[in-house]
Amino acid sequence: MIPATMQAWRTHAYGLRPTEVLQLDTVPVPEPDTGELLVQVQAIPLNLNDLERINGGNMMVQPELPYSPGMEVMGSVVATGAGAEARVGERVVAITKGANGGFGEYVNCPAASAYSMPEDVPLPEAAALYFPYHLAWLGLIDRANLLPGERVLIHAAAGGSGTAAIQIAKHNGATVFATAGTDEKVKLCLELGADVAINYNDRDFAAAVREATGGRGVDVVFDNVGESVMEASLAVTAYNGRYLMMGFASNKAVADEKFIVPRRIALGNIKLCGVLLAYSDQETEALLKEMMGWNFPSRALGAEIADKVLELYRCGVVKPVIGQEVGFDELPEAMEAMANRQTVGRTVVRLP
Repeated sequence: MIPATMQAWRTHAYGLRPTEVLQLDTVPVPEPDTGELLVQVQAIPLNLNDLERINGGNMMVQPELPYSPGMEVMGSVVATGAGAEARVGERVVAITKGANGGFGEYVNCPAASAYSMPEDVPLPEAAALYFPYHLAWLGLIDRANLLPGERVLIHAAAGGSGTAAIQIAKHNGATVFATAGTDEKVKLCLELGADVAINYNDRDFAAAVREATGGRGVDVVFDNVGESVMEASLAVTAYNGRYLMMGFASNKAVADEKFIVPRRIALGNIKLCGVLLAYSDQETEALLKEMMGWNFPSRALGAEIADKVLELYRCGVVKPVIGQEVGFDELPEAMEAMANRQTVGRTVVRLP
């Protein structure tokens, strides 16, 4: 039976500290619309994007307050809208509707962004295998076409997508240069297989890359940090290198500003690649292209990546790094730790 109400952590007014902003409210359980799945949440993997829904940072679409953050969940489909009825009872990992609403006991998710998670994959790993691994695969394999023997520079390498990128890059035969902000995080990167790991607070990462590569630089830059590392990273991107714009963690405001100098890219003789993980069905894909000129990856591509990630997990090639596992009542404290850069890998919130 689906209850009429549920518990959800919600933002009523924006602020810098999640422990002061998030409030636990009793709210109605949402009803799924056409093509949507109502997921009973079992686990919530926390993401940096969730912080924007708490502090009011740069968002493509800003929901009306109050609302619940949470862009990613893992759980069971308990109801659906029209067209998705066959998925009732399925265990899924999913991106939530509008990339928010996931900090609750139930949430609506577009069917196109929800993928099966087999029962033989236990929690918390089951909740941690989706977004970072799909993002890393989209960047390194789909966009950059990473080849064996190539060199990859991975920023924020001790985080969720960074740890996933190290494992996928090493599996594909690359030499990995990883950056992180503490000696403990550097050690983690080396344990995951990075060939060179650099504490960017103690050492100039660009100088270290130039030294280790004889001045040539790297073939691929996996950049989910953005503005603060971009110029130095461009300087160590090799001829015909691929620069992956994965995110803007250092300054999300530039995501909507004109800050890239075309001549800088031309002089570098590099390929600049945008990477955004937001799967869509064919109808939505066509509409976004016509109305906005955007290209979203297809659900079919997501299904291929999901199968590949599961295969690598079952073979022991990839293993999600779970830095912290907490209860639902500890969610605000866990978000604050993420805001303060005190986390590694994935933080997974477990619901009763």
